[in-house]
Amino acid sequence: MAVTIEELDATVRAFYEGRGESQKAAQAALNQFKEDPDAWLLVDKILQDATYPQTKYLGLQVLDNVILTRWKVLPKEQCQGIRNFVVNFIIQSSSSDESLKTQRTLLNKLNLVLVSILKQEWPHNWPTFINEIISACHTSLSICENNMAILRLLSEEVFDFSADQMTSAKTKNLKTVMCAEFSSIFQLCNEVLNSATQPSLIKATLETLLRFFNWIPLGYIFETPIIDTLRTRFLEMPEFRNVTLKCLTEIGGLQTGQNNAYDEKLVQMFTEVLTTISKIIPLSLDLKTTYNSSNSKDQEFIQNLALFLTNFFGVHLNVRLSLIQI
Repeated sequence: MAVTIEELDATVRAFYEGRGESQKAAQAALNQFKEDPDAWLLVDKILQDATYPQTKYLGLQVLDNVILTRWKVLPKEQCQGIRNFVVNFIIQSSSSDESLKTQRTLLNKLNLVLVSILKQEWPHNWPTFINEIISACHTSLSICENNMAILRLLSEEVFDFSADQMTSAKTKNLKTVMCAEFSSIFQLCNEVLNSATQPSLIKATLETLLRFFNWIPLGYIFETPIIDTLRTRFLEMPEFRNVTLKCLTEIGGLQTGQNNAYDEKLVQMFTEVLTTISKIIPLSLDLKTTYNSSNSKDQEFIQNLALFLTNFFGVHLNVRLSLIQI
C-alpha cells in the first residue's frame, strides 16, 4: 500500500469536490484503500498529518471497521496500541475549550471509535476504564465535557442499542458492571451540577444524566437531592430548561414497583415542578396562541411540558388519585 497522506488528502478532496471522471476515479481509489487489510496501519498518520477533515473521518471509518471485524484476531500489543492512541488523541483534541469547539465533529467520531473499543475490551481487559475517565474529568473542564459525551454514548450502546449489536450475555455483563460502578459516575455528575458554571459542561452533564435515568437504581433518583437540584438550579434557566424537563419527564415515567415506595416523592416532584413551571408559563396564558407566536425553543418547552404530564399520568394512575385529593 504505497500511498502518502498528501496523496490520500488529494484523493478524498477529489471525491468530495470533484466532478465527473475525476470523482469516479477518486471513489474507486478510496474503495480500494478501504478494502486494503493494512489500511488501518496508516490511521495514526492520517489523524496527525491529514489537512482535509474528510480524510481524517475516512481514517476513523477504516479503524472502526477493524475494531468491529478483526479485533479478536489482532495481536494484543496492537489492540493495546490502538486503544492508547485513541485515548491520547481524544485527550489531546479535548484539552482546551478552543480545541473542543474546533475539533467537535472529529471528537464525536473519535468518541464512537472509543466506545467500539470498549465494547470489545471492557471490563475484562480494561477494568479501570470508569476510574480512568472520572480521574481525567478532574484535569480539565473541557476534557470533563467530552468525557460526559463518552459516558452518554456508552450508556446508549449498553442500554438502548445493545440488542442489535451484542450477545445477550455480553449485554447483561456490561449492564451489571455499569450499574456496579455507577456510584462514582453519579458523584461526578453531582459535582458538576452543584459547582460548575460553564454552560456547555452543565448541558453535557444534563444530557448524559438523561440517558442514565431509565436504568440506574431508583435510590439514586429518589433518595438523593438530584430531583431538587434539577428543579431549583436548572428548570427556570432558558439554556437548560428543555433538557432539564426531559430529565424530569424520564423520572416521572419510571416504573417504581408494586409497593409504591416512592409515590410520596413522585407527588412532591410533580407538584413542585408544576409550581416552578407556573413561573415560566403563567396559568392564565393561552397556550395555543402563545405556542404559535413562540420561538422554536419555547415551542419545544411547551411540547416537553405536555410530554411530562402525559408520561407521568400514563404510568402513575394511583398517584393521580393522590393529586386529586391534594
